[in-house]
Amino acid sequence: MRRIFLCLLLIFAAPAWAQDLQTVLDANRDQIEKPSRQTIGPVINEIAASGDGAVAFLEAWADRRIGMAEDGRFAIIDGEAAIDAVTGAAVTGDVKALRPNSGVRGLIAAALVPALLADPDISRRRAALDALGRDATAEHLPALRASLDDPDPGLAARKARLERLLTIRFDPDPAARVAAIKGFSGDTSTDLQAALNPLLASSRIAATELPADANVLQQLSVGSDLTRDEAYRLLVDAGLARPRLSDAEQKAALAANLVDGQVGNIPVANLDSPDARDRAYRALAAAGTVPPAASAEDVDAALDSYVFADVYVEPSAEVTDAARATLNGLVFRERAQQGVDLTLDALSLASIYFLAAIGLAITFGVMGVINMAHGEFIMMGAYTGYVAQTFIANKTASLIVALPAAFIVTALAGIVLYRLVIRHLMHRPLETLLATFGVSIALQQLAKNIFGTQARPLTAPDWLGGSIGWGEIVSISTIRVAIFVLALLFLCMFLYITKRTRMGLNMRAVTQNPGMAASMGINPDRVAMLTFGLGSGIAGIAGVAIGLFAQVTSELGQGYIVQSFMTVVVGGVGNILGTLAGAAMIGGLQKGIEVLNPANTLAAQTWMILFIIIFIQFRPRGIFPTRGRFVEG
Repeated sequence: MRRIFLCLLLIFAAPAWAQDLQTVLDANRDQIEKPSRQTIGPVINEIAASGDGAVAFLEAWADRRIGMAEDGRFAIIDGEAAIDAVTGAAVTGDVKALRPNSGVRGLIAAALVPALLADPDISRRRAALDALGRDATAEHLPALRASLDDPDPGLAARKARLERLLTIRFDPDPAARVAAIKGFSGDTSTDLQAALNPLLASSRIAATELPADANVLQQLSVGSDLTRDEAYRLLVDAGLARPRLSDAEQKAALAANLVDGQVGNIPVANLDSPDARDRAYRALAAAGTVPPAASAEDVDAALDSYVFADVYVEPSAEVTDAARATLNGLVFRERAQQGVDLTLDALSLASIYFLAAIGLAITFGVMGVINMAHGEFIMMGAYTGYVAQTFIANKTASLIVALPAAFIVTALAGIVLYRLVIRHLMHRPLETLLATFGVSIALQQLAKNIFGTQARPLTAPDWLGGSIGWGEIVSISTIRVAIFVLALLFLCMFLYITKRTRMGLNMRAVTQNPGMAASMGINPDRVAMLTFGLGSGIAGIAGVAIGLFAQVTSELGQGYIVQSFMTVVVGGVGNILGTLAGAAMIGGLQKGIEVLNPANTLAAQTWMILFIIIFIQFRPRGIFPTRGRFVEG
């Protein structure tokens, strides 16, 4: 029975709706046929309020599917067929399509929003909410509030947020607007800023006294906040004072009215002062010869008679106070987030430099060897990761294989380099530097011969492809986080090796006093070889990590060799904690300089190098100087 009753209700109600829509269409036929954005708005609103049939009409009109039949009826075009826009009856004959422009279609879309907000189709509700976010008016606020209880939780949250934004903009109750503003505490989104910034817009006024209900931003003082010319120009623009002529304009007007050696019955010889010229001009103005203009006395009198102030456009002081407090908090949070983001970038860069430099810290610290081929060991590690991916399709598995493989390959290469070159040039730093530089060039050319000059891809697994963020500013890629964790693992591993293992004990002994270590049965040559291999192997693992976000080419290592040496020297040669401190210092310094000059990273690196040079002048042994053989006595 209930369904039958509803059907009967719809049957009897439909003609009433149809009659309402038909009446509106007939009354505004000419404007609908040739709509103008300036005048069609009220007509669209009438159609929207005429009943359920209006929604279908407006949607078809926005889609350019409304036409005019031969008998004058409005028709909805559906492909090759057409139906009456009011009754739904089939329309025969030719139908001339109406083509509203984009401006009219925008008004139609805005008028459809209230009906679509409660549409059963979630996609239509979402589209209506998107349209409302782009172009909302005060008339949309009641419809939005009526649809807040949305069955979809996501849309319900979006509607609630948009309702608060529109309340800030359009609600006539200041208390409701203040409550909506305070409800956004902690929010840093751009749409909130777009809603709050207009509330703090101000205009500059001049009046004999400030209105009692004026929301004053600040009262202005002539001479400090405003120049005299600016203040008087404000009076002239407001129609409160006559314009003031410049000296050149006044002299030109007086010269144009020179008669028998006089201007305004004042001899030309007496026009040698501003007061005399003002009197002559006033005489001409009284005679109607020139337009009236203000004299210096008039300007002084006008400026003394008026007060000047910046006044908020928003009349409610409570609303502007809340908006200003929220925006100040928003700016503070943005700067805090920018600081956190900069810190994370600096830590990420420092972890990369630490990974690149840790192997160099081992070889340089223990052996005192300047290995210019260290960058090429990083490059070899990256190419090892690329080769692993060519044989293993699974990115995670290939990465697991690539890390130990890179260590083995580069460690063996380091041992070979030590046995063939380094051991024969020990304690001859210049020859060692030149020899390893030659090896560096040879390894680059060998990589070009094997892999070519094109960059090779080293793709990270999907679980490293995202980013970790906080708010709308702070964000760091997952790869950078993984590198940071890897750097910490290597730090712990190296500390364990040096503090808890026999090899570490031997390394420290050779570092502090190689002669005494040899007398105690330690083979310095063997320790040096294993140390060089360990440092080279760690460089290879660093190459795999760096290759995940950098282009793998034969010149990959050259971009990190200078920073690696600076990291080791600044931190303290042979001290792993010093290397960590040096990496943190250089990474933070580089990012800080880049913030000051973001468009020129080369300049940032140049300034960083200059700073390091100055720092070494005061701390030649680094942040944590090594004790032992470097200490005199």
